[in-house]
Amino acid sequence: MNPGNGPDDAAGSAGPPEAVGRETVLVPRNAASARDTVTRLLASRPAGHRLAEVVVADALLVTSELVTNAFRHGGGLTGFTAELTDEGLLLAVADASPHAPVTSAHSPRTAHVGGYGWPLVCRLAERVSITFHPGGKRIVALIALS
Repeated sequence: MNPGNGPDDAAGSAGPPEAVGRETVLVPRNAASARDTVTRLLASRPAGHRLAEVVVADALLVTSELVTNAFRHGGGLTGFTAELTDEGLLLAVADASPHAPVTSAHSPRTAHVGGYGWPLVCRLAERVSITFHPGGKRIVALIALS
């Protein structure tokens, strides 16, 4: 996959399909495509298991942030899976950077653009882990759905 200029500009063909729950997905070309995948997956839950809007919004925000950061700071998205488990929504996002996400401190008195995504992911996810491998890293986030 060849990254574009940003999370909504990635060019190139998607990677091979991966089985995720009951849905087959391709490595998304951008953050919008990743959100669509997660939306479909969450909608596939059995009737009677409707999720609160805030839970869906949190899941989509975490998806957007992880995929956007892979494009902007991680050298491109190299892998993506979304899976429903007994614990919640399990997202795995891989990129080409061997560096961990950076948390930067901001003074509340100054206007600052950017730097809020990673702390937001860590706050909204039940668990977050980073695994480094040759050629990049993989971030796994679990979002509770209850």
